[in-house]
Amino acid sequence: MKFVDEAIISVKAGDGGNGVVSFRREKYIPRGGPDGGDGGKGGDVIMQATTNLNTLIDFRVNNQFKAEFGQAGRSKNRSGQSGDDLIIFVPCGTKIENIDTGEVIGDLSNDGDQCLVAKAGYGGKGNTRFKTSRNRAPRKATSGTNGEKRKLHLELNLLADVGLLGYPNAGKSTFIRSVSSAKPKVADYPFTTLNPNLGMVRVDYDNSFVIADIPGIIEGASDGMGLGIEFLKHLSRTSILLHIVDLFEPAEVEEIALSIKALTSELRKFEESLYEKERWLIFNKIDLLEEPQLKIDEILSDLDWQGPVFSISAETSTGTEKLKNELMRRLNELNLSENN
Repeated sequence: MKFVDEAIISVKAGDGGNGVVSFRREKYIPRGGPDGGDGGKGGDVIMQATTNLNTLIDFRVNNQFKAEFGQAGRSKNRSGQSGDDLIIFVPCGTKIENIDTGEVIGDLSNDGDQCLVAKAGYGGKGNTRFKTSRNRAPRKATSGTNGEKRKLHLELNLLADVGLLGYPNAGKSTFIRSVSSAKPKVADYPFTTLNPNLGMVRVDYDNSFVIADIPGIIEGASDGMGLGIEFLKHLSRTSILLHIVDLFEPAEVEEIALSIKALTSELRKFEESLYEKERWLIFNKIDLLEEPQLKIDEILSDLDWQGPVFSISAETSTGTEKLKNELMRRLNELNLSENN
């Protein structure tokens, strides 16, 4: 299934039904009086998050939504039937924005979260409502009000605890295959990852977290180069970013250090809040070097890196178990501090 993370849709809540003018006319009852009922309320348009969807592709085809209108009132003081609410299901992590005002109407993160995006119109009043001691035969009724009509921008941001960041061919896809059940495409050429991937990492029976892999970032990405910049928003909800570095890259130590700085700079240009997230430096492909630690030390000497540093081989799973445990421990700490 094609991954689509943005869509524009139009929604229209149901109009309220009209009130009616009616009089009771029965045999042997000469003065029946007014008996016109009220119109029914229209249906609201509601969006609801669900785990059964993971893309907005359906909204590229079906982008017009209308809730039911309320029915008109009837005689014998019978109200019109209200229109059913329209529930539109979207993936968890969908942000809803009113295009006309720029207002964020809702951000549906959890399964079952709901948001009212268009309010229904109210039913009109029947002539029974206007009966008074002076006017016992009113011929007045009101029309139902119109339901709200809106044009909405939907944006999907994947929900993950840990995000992977790095240049193409750094080994991000191999890493997520190694530590989770996700099976993204892996090949020996750049940009094999064309869409974000999510993987569930199970540490033990009671502890697990979700990891997100996006297409590789290249220098100049903030100016539109490469693929990954449009997917950086999917890392906005993560707690920790793992900066994966290809230690086997045939480049001088200084060049690797500069590339790490360049990617960090691209992150900051894209969004300051993303740059300020907790980041860990992960040196990958240590199995391909005789003295990987020596090269790591030389790279770190050219960096002003303050965060955790790990060395792994995603291909052979060397060091990945330790990394998983440390990530789980840190995530538990962050969750505990948020709850307190």
